[in-house]
Amino acid sequence: MAGRQTQWLTEDEQRSWRAWLSASLLLNDRLSRELQAQHGITIADYEILVRLSEAGDDRRLRMSELAESTLSSRSRLSHQIDRMEKAGLVERQSCDDDRRGSFAALTEQGWQTLVEVAPDHVDSVRAHLVDQLTPAEFTALGNACRKVADHLSTDLD
Repeated sequence: MAGRQTQWLTEDEQRSWRAWLSASLLLNDRLSRELQAQHGITIADYEILVRLSEAGDDRRLRMSELAESTLSSRSRLSHQIDRMEKAGLVERQSCDDDRRGSFAALTEQGWQTLVEVAPDHVDSVRAHLVDQLTPAEFTALGNACRKVADHLSTDLD
């Protein structure tokens, strides 16, 4: 892009940017490794179990809604659901209204897995993030992340 002037990051901005990158990557990696070691599931599995558990009494979502809520491509989610289905955590259900659509539904085994895993995961989130910050810092972090996520999610519409 000829003629464009890049506004380079200041040293302070560069430090903050790199700190955010490191923290987000390290936190996700740590949470994922702990879930895998303690319960044999990935953080992506956990997120799907949570989303389905929050989907109402039937604990199911259309695959397209689940992809959107987990920020996954439909293809990636389909592979994830295939793997989770083989593990007995979820099941696909056909959609009577739309033959092309399908649901992902939480099985009883998936629900029991979530009930078992959730306390350990929350303990990890608390130990590695929440308790590392003051309440004001954690609130500020949430507000800042929400602002960035809202900005970026406009591209998804």
